[in-house]
Amino acid sequence: MFLVVGLGNPGEKYARNRHNIGFMAADEIVRRHSFSSYRAKFQGELAEGKIGTDKVLVLKPMTFMNESGRAVQEAASFYKIATEDIIVLHDELDLEPGKLRVKRGGGHAGHNGLRSIHAHLSPDYARVRLGIGHPGHKDKVTGHVLNDFAKADADWLIPVLDAVADNMDALLDARDSDFMSRVAQAVNPPRNSGTKKDND
Repeated sequence: MFLVVGLGNPGEKYARNRHNIGFMAADEIVRRHSFSSYRAKFQGELAEGKIGTDKVLVLKPMTFMNESGRAVQEAASFYKIATEDIIVLHDELDLEPGKLRVKRGGGHAGHNGLRSIHAHLSPDYARVRLGIGHPGHKDKVTGHVLNDFAKADADWLIPVLDAVADNMDALLDARDSDFMSRVAQAVNPPRNSGTKKDND
């Protein structure tokens, strides 16, 4: 069994924030794979389903970002899920919008949600770093992550969320390179991939 955790802040005020891209990815996984409806559990919202033959739980902590680890620890303890079988979806300032990286273990790089999960569990979980870009100066970071995505961002945001949901099977199998390359191809389809029409 796997626990997939989307990070974000609860409430309509934050729903479209860049900081909430983890919630958005979690919702797309639940929708795409026809999971159960979310229900309130473990200080969060929990949905259950299957991806291929794997049983998967999707959790959105409702504790606010900096206390995310409490909800993750409760769910993992209840279902006896090893930290290595937890995948966290979160926003990443140090990647360009539309870019994505998978990392297993290591530091939290100052991300408050990851810092909380580190404190309650260990660093041994997987994380999907979803690029939202950096505003250019550290003083602008809070405003950047807590502002809504612009309408133009839909051009890359929707393909990223779709591709993450579509290719979760590779991630569950720890085929991280396959997962990353599939998402990259979906977001940036190869040029000249269509059939050329002859000129009349």
